[in-house]
Amino acid sequence: MKTISSVVEHYIKTKPFLLSALSQGIINLTSLARTMMPELEQELGKDIKQGAVVMSLKRLSEDLDFRVNHKIVKVLKGIGEITVRSSLTDFTYAVSDTILSRQAELINSINTNPDVFYTSSRGVNETNIVVSASMNNVVDRLFSDEKKIERNDNLASITVKLPKDNINTPGIYYYIFQRLAWEGITIIEVISTSYEFTILVQEDEVDLAFKVIKDLKTSN
Repeated sequence: MKTISSVVEHYIKTKPFLLSALSQGIINLTSLARTMMPELEQELGKDIKQGAVVMSLKRLSEDLDFRVNHKIVKVLKGIGEITVRSSLTDFTYAVSDTILSRQAELINSINTNPDVFYTSSRGVNETNIVVSASMNNVVDRLFSDEKKIERNDNLASITVKLPKDNINTPGIYYYIFQRLAWEGITIIEVISTSYEFTILVQEDEVDLAFKVIKDLKTSN
């Protein structure tokens, strides 16, 4: 049986930015309740009182404050080294029978230059390669027979080391990426391991992105 509390919670959880604002206590509950009521009444099939919606929102915001802030903030305060690299290029190729051998040749070329940045990930249909722009000609030559899907130049990477608690705490990546989205930062690519993730952004946005991530350690 649907209750006011259950439909209020479902309404909030389907709107991520609203969910975060509610958890941080930066939204007027009375105004929000007034906005929500037509949809809630349609969902319940009956008239409801605004005060009941406000009370449900208040209980939900208190619960979210515990679940979101107390757990996630603890992990974010444990963020380790943040490394920034610039002048990167992001290549995306279709997966093929020869793509791995081409990557092996690329890695051999990179191994002779320890200053070159390189990372790669493989999906079901696509292989992604991120390298220092100084290697662009090498990539173009080695992968000339491969199907190129996308290429993005003038990128920068931000690599973040996370504490071990991150793998048992839901919402870590959402919380970080949400803050970046609030600042209008476009994430070109995300590459992650268990305790580390790297995002690619346009070079003209890297300073702001770095500040957002760094502030997560100290502003919560």
